[in-house]
Amino acid sequence: MHGAGTGSTPTPSRRTVLAATAGLTAALALTPGTSHAAVPADGRLRDLISRMTLEEKVGQLFVMRVYGHSATDPDQADIDANLQEIGVRTAAELIAKYRVGGIIYFTWAHNTRDPHQIADLSNGIQKASLDQPRGLPVLIATDQEHGIVARVGKPATLFPGAMAVGAGGSHADARTLGRISGAELHALGIRQDYSPDADVNVNPANPVIGVRSFGADPDAVAGLVAAEVKGYQSSGVAATAKHFPGHGDTAVDSHFGFPVITHSRELWEQLDAVPFRAAIRAGIGAIMTAHIMVPALDDSGDPATLSHPILTGILREELGYDGVVVTDSLGMEGVRQKYGDDRVPVLALKAGVDQLLNPPSLDVAWNAVLQAVRSGELTEARLDESLLRILRLKAGLGLLERPFVSDAGVDRTVGVPAHLRAADRIADRTTTLLVNDGRLLPLSRRTHPRVLVVGADPASPSGTDGPPTTVLADALTGLGFTATALSTGTAPSPATIEKAVAAAGNADAVVVGTYNVTAASSQRTLVNQLVATGKPVVAIALRNPYDVAQLPAVDAFLASYSWTDVELRAAARVIAGRVRPHGKLPVPVQRADDPAQVLYPVGFGLSY
Repeated sequence: MHGAGTGSTPTPSRRTVLAATAGLTAALALTPGTSHAAVPADGRLRDLISRMTLEEKVGQLFVMRVYGHSATDPDQADIDANLQEIGVRTAAELIAKYRVGGIIYFTWAHNTRDPHQIADLSNGIQKASLDQPRGLPVLIATDQEHGIVARVGKPATLFPGAMAVGAGGSHADARTLGRISGAELHALGIRQDYSPDADVNVNPANPVIGVRSFGADPDAVAGLVAAEVKGYQSSGVAATAKHFPGHGDTAVDSHFGFPVITHSRELWEQLDAVPFRAAIRAGIGAIMTAHIMVPALDDSGDPATLSHPILTGILREELGYDGVVVTDSLGMEGVRQKYGDDRVPVLALKAGVDQLLNPPSLDVAWNAVLQAVRSGELTEARLDESLLRILRLKAGLGLLERPFVSDAGVDRTVGVPAHLRAADRIADRTTTLLVNDGRLLPLSRRTHPRVLVVGADPASPSGTDGPPTTVLADALTGLGFTATALSTGTAPSPATIEKAVAAAGNADAVVVGTYNVTAASSQRTLVNQLVATGKPVVAIALRNPYDVAQLPAVDAFLASYSWTDVELRAAARVIAGRVRPHGKLPVPVQRADDPAQVLYPVGFGLSY
């Protein structure tokens, strides 16, 4: 596989690698008169820390965004964005000025155009860092949860998201997902993944977690979290369980507000803590904090990210975790409402955090930590504790010895046929059939040859083949139907609904994709009017399976848990009868008219 039009630079030669790592090799050299047998790894890392300046130590604690596809030669628009938000032109300048220990990749920051470009960017970042005095490799991270959150798109292998995997219920599949995804990220130079999501989603109104969670049963979530952790880390990528102490029972998005979790300490132990304990037992590389308030764990009113009782008292002392703790993005409102951006990073470190992720102003945050040490509010010894954990993680990943990646590694690993087949096999075990009146499914090509595909087309996750209606129609056509697509959006107008109803007149069956349907949603009106045509209607929940409670009149109902290609193709195979539905609900669905009553319990799922 070769990047299209990326101007892929040659893989660093052995001479280039040796030159770039020469400073690191010297920094890791043992003190005179000692031997490798006599000095433990921590001793060598502490020796390295002792040679760092205070400014270098502060920089190593930050994981920062940066715009551009190249470390040294980004597009002008990305240079402008970097200057405006960070005060530097490029990733290389960011590293030279602040000596950051980590960088996070985003699609919107133009970091992830295609595999060879990503690998080149990673190599450029590592070279820029290793060229500095006492330079250290950068821990490059991203959010590759799969499903609705994926920063690296096609042609990389994209898997079903967490709730779909929860519907499949297979630990082996979860581990395979982690192993393959980890191998592909590793080949791109990305050595930390902010995944899996360890939240137990018990609130159907949760606007920020939802299908990013494996489900509502803490033991089931724990088993799948541990399996993915082992898979990722078997491929040399640090998994990151999030969002501690548990973001699953909230109706507020911490990106925009400050959620409060009202669980008692006992309920927290029985529910939220279970997957994090499992992640720790599995050897998790890092744990991400949540910008939420949990009064039963800390009644100060501080978010967990800034809570010493939660991060040190519970996570470190009670749960026995001594690995890296990384904040969720410090640009989110949940952590900014109570304190200013200059106080947040200092308070996070005092609480027990190691890595400070993506502050809105790096200059403000970096200088605030520096001044806190100089004033005595933070000790340099406290910074050294976090630096040791971060360096242990980098060393354990082999990053100190092997920071570079190669084009050959990309070609033999990323999006290869065996990986794509594995993703399809996993997806085939996740689609959940909740309604099948009159045994409508599987659709017969003889009795229902013409299929109209309508419905919501939410913004596509990274690297899809198009809007869901198009992907579904193409997949059904490939399976022998004559399928046409008509996008009606997430809020169809009366005119759009009328157009869809008219189009249904020329079809033998209708497939409609739904997205977070409510009682007042015009999507509900669309579905009801399609049912009124008398044509068989198959609905697919493109995100939350709770949609089924609002659509009692449909002939068949499937949950795909996401609108990514891999899940939609699997749903098409179920509709066509090429694969039987195997998924079981990982969350309960309550009645729309009486939420106290369960309509479909955890574990429900039909077959045919």
